[in-house]
Amino acid sequence: MAFEIERKFLVDASKLPAQILVDGEKISQGYLCSEPARTVRVRTKGKRGFLTVKSANVGIVRKEFEFEIPLDDAEEILKLCPNVLQKVRYKVEHAGKIWEVDVFSGRHDGLILAEVELSAENEIVELPDWLGEEVSNDPRYFNSSLALS
Repeated sequence: MAFEIERKFLVDASKLPAQILVDGEKISQGYLCSEPARTVRVRTKGKRGFLTVKSANVGIVRKEFEFEIPLDDAEEILKLCPNVLQKVRYKVEHAGKIWEVDVFSGRHDGLILAEVELSAENEIVELPDWLGEEVSNDPRYFNSSLALS
């Protein structure tokens, strides 16, 4: 069984060094199910497609099952989703950890979120100075919620 343990933060764009926003990957994602107890997401990421099932969060931990699917299938499934999020993801190394910085476009233009995956819920991680408020447990910033708003 796979688990995802991650912390999520708003990003202070005024402090974000422009040179770290290079080689981003375009992501489109939609939700077939976005109930509090479970989400089913379809995503295109570059030239690949994925179907992901996630359980409800318990703190910053949740079960996650991700399957690669044909890109054509992912694009067709996205058409079934009521709203599709658009973002560019940048991978940024900081203090031995890889941070995923998502720059949203469309109706969430201007929103920038950063996530870091942890190996344990209590793992201590050095935070970059360009982070703002932590929103790990704020459902307004779950991608499944953003897709509905």
